[in-house]
Amino acid sequence: MAWNQPGNNGQDRDPWGSSNNNGGNSGGNNKGGRDQGPPDLDDIFRKLSKKLSSLGGGKGSNSNNSGGTGSAGPNFSGRIIGIAAVAAVVIWAASGFYTIKEAERGVVTRFGKFSHLVQPGLNWKPTFIDEVRPVNVESVRELAASGVMLTSDENVVRVEMNVQYRVTDPAAYLFSVTDANDSLRQATDSALRGVIGKYTMDKILTEGRTIVRSDTQRVLEETIRPYKMGITLLDVNFQAARPPEEVKAAFDDAIAARENEQQYIREAEAYANEVQPRANGQAQRLLEDARAYEARTVLEAQGEVARFAKLLPEYKSAPEITRERLYIETMEKVLSHTRKVLVNDKGNNNLMVLPLDQMLRGQTGKAATEGSKDTSLIRLNPTPSTSNTADAGTSSTSAGSIMDQRRANTQRSDNTRVGRE
Repeated sequence: MAWNQPGNNGQDRDPWGSSNNNGGNSGGNNKGGRDQGPPDLDDIFRKLSKKLSSLGGGKGSNSNNSGGTGSAGPNFSGRIIGIAAVAAVVIWAASGFYTIKEAERGVVTRFGKFSHLVQPGLNWKPTFIDEVRPVNVESVRELAASGVMLTSDENVVRVEMNVQYRVTDPAAYLFSVTDANDSLRQATDSALRGVIGKYTMDKILTEGRTIVRSDTQRVLEETIRPYKMGITLLDVNFQAARPPEEVKAAFDDAIAARENEQQYIREAEAYANEVQPRANGQAQRLLEDARAYEARTVLEAQGEVARFAKLLPEYKSAPEITRERLYIETMEKVLSHTRKVLVNDKGNNNLMVLPLDQMLRGQTGKAATEGSKDTSLIRLNPTPSTSNTADAGTSSTSAGSIMDQRRANTQRSDNTRVGRE
């Protein structure tokens, strides 16, 4: 905007209130028109001094009527006061600028009463009227709580817990309660003691840590919700739970014994899981063997009964022949598993046995060194006889020949019986 604007019927409109009709105060430098120069600062401060002096009782007008020497003092003092006033206004305006960080929000109070919130960046406030308190709303704050507490089984345990939270409402955080951090500390201690008092010491020290943590967080949130403290709980960490130092050694022994108990229980369960299936398998195998033996025995008995049932009519028709056949078949089964040779002396009724099994093992050399006597011959049912060894040798036959002879005699008897029929 131009300092002088033409108009008003050829009179310039000066923003400082000067005109062409002013006297020597302007000094001819503040003339109207387009060729008017920049304003004189001395003239500005002089006018400001006059106004301030007029407010003081009109002394400035009296001094103007006096001589030039008397008017210099008041003008100078008024100029100093004006400069001081302008400087004060500038300093006051400059002191109102402030900056809010990115992670903060500014809470503005006007004459002590909450006014509004300001966002991050450069802001201005009227000094001595507004007051700004920055609050960090992004950082995670921590609160530690610890103490000696009583459990439900009347034991004493030392517990330590850490609470993490964040400010979400700066105004409520500052003005809802006197001190939000102290209030949260007291609420945490109260909630932790209430939860610890519901559980036994063994559960708190061992498997109940997760339950204590979740219950403490739930109770703490319910406690601070009515107060509207402007904070939000992020996490509750159950850091440590231990007995007092005076009885710590005894509790350590108890915990070690409990761990050994659990270890032995797991080992016993593993052994039972290993042995039980094996025992079940052995029992099942014994049952299956018993069933198989039962079936085999029954079937064998039934087979024997069927065989005897078929043999009975033959025995009734020819008892002697059937008896002889049974004897031959039985002796064949018995003698088929031995290597001994039976020698029958018909004249002396002596039955000698040749131990061929020992002879096959290479023991015949030892028997030859014991003498020329035929000690290898074992006499069964000995009777006095005058026959010599040569006769016995010529009349001896093997068990196989005896059985063949008996079988032939039986066959002839069967043929004779068939012919008779």
